[in-house]
Amino acid sequence: MNKIKDWISRLKKGHMLSVIGIFLIITIALGILLYQKQVEAKQISENTYNMAFYELVDYVGNVETYLAKSLISTTPEQGAETLTSLWREANMAQTYLSRLPIESQELENTQKFLNQVSDYSYSLSRKNIYDQKLEDEDFNNLQNLHSYSIELENTLNQLSDDINSGRITWGELTKKGNPAFAQQVSTESQDGFSSLEENFHEYQGLIYDGAYSEHLTNSEKRGLTGDNIDENKAKEIANNFIGQDKIKEISNLGLSENANIPAYSFSLTTNNDENINISISEKGGHVIYMNYNRDVNSEIISQEKANQIGKDFLSSRGFTNMKETYYMKQEGIVTINYAYNQERVIIYPDLIKVKVALDNGDILGIETTGYLNNHCNRDLSNIKITKDDAKKVLNSKLNIESEGLAIIPTEWQTEILCYEFKGKINDTEFLVYINAENGNEEDILVIKDTPNGILTM
Repeated sequence: MNKIKDWISRLKKGHMLSVIGIFLIITIALGILLYQKQVEAKQISENTYNMAFYELVDYVGNVETYLAKSLISTTPEQGAETLTSLWREANMAQTYLSRLPIESQELENTQKFLNQVSDYSYSLSRKNIYDQKLEDEDFNNLQNLHSYSIELENTLNQLSDDINSGRITWGELTKKGNPAFAQQVSTESQDGFSSLEENFHEYQGLIYDGAYSEHLTNSEKRGLTGDNIDENKAKEIANNFIGQDKIKEISNLGLSENANIPAYSFSLTTNNDENINISISEKGGHVIYMNYNRDVNSEIISQEKANQIGKDFLSSRGFTNMKETYYMKQEGIVTINYAYNQERVIIYPDLIKVKVALDNGDILGIETTGYLNNHCNRDLSNIKITKDDAKKVLNSKLNIESEGLAIIPTEWQTEILCYEFKGKINDTEFLVYINAENGNEEDILVIKDTPNGILTM
């Protein structure tokens, strides 16, 4: 004991105790800094792997959609477009799959499958480009590929649940490899991958792409009528649209002159202290956008009732002859797409989105960009083929459920008058558009009936 006291006394005299203390503090600080850097690096790595995985899930979903579309295409032009898109999506899926930090047998089978889809779709697209129709064997192969794509999509979705729940961590997989993969995935994912391993055999004989919700941005702004207004008039329109009796305060956020549609923007506070954002076009004083969010804790209103509420609201605000098309439901709020109806022809470019609360039917939002860009009366007289002639272009396996006329936008900022046929092949539902002037197959959409809504891809 005396020796220890003597040693400490000598350290004090030589100021060594202070030096040792400072050294210990520096060591601890460096340790903490290194630990923080390791945690940060691990988080960056986890985020990178998560991003790659979720991109993989999205691209595999797109592969399934384009495979479904390829099954009912009857013209070389449409087939080439669909198969080229399928080739692109399969390649992108392979890219993100290669970024995952595991090399399991199951993911090797996935890589093989995506490679075959890519090679085969490229081969068939070349066939279409040279104006050759696909044969029955080609369609049978595509049907097989589509069946496997559904299995793969379902399995990846289950694996996504494992990742979201924390049962799988990319850090452990990186350290321990395949054993960690086998130990961490849930029984459902293991069963799914076992099924894939059994079913991803060699494909014998193989040689190795909501409806129109992305609106046209028309330079003419055909639906934007009226004279220019000032800020005070825009404020008055915003007040009247929301309801003056509901508003406690309104603030001007300025004029957006360089926007697609120049507009005055306002932020409003309601009597219930809810915030609403709204924009009013400088030309004509049209409401372009209105949105506010609140918690919706119950879903009392049916989808049919919500459709009618949205339609009545639009009619009361001057948007008449609107027909609901597709919808998406999330957290008690349904967003419904309404397209303009002219003489029983659906005009898809003239689209308005409306948000309806399913607890009490409140209108929580509206977006009119498509309608304001494109709305006008169309000439619907340029019909040169009959509905029966249009049906002859359809895939003979399509079981037609409904039919009518529609105007659809194109990627070249034009519009086409088409016969719209809704039908099924096996359990997959489609919309097929046949040009009413020349009988060309213009577009094919896959209808997805999801728990949260009916969508098209």
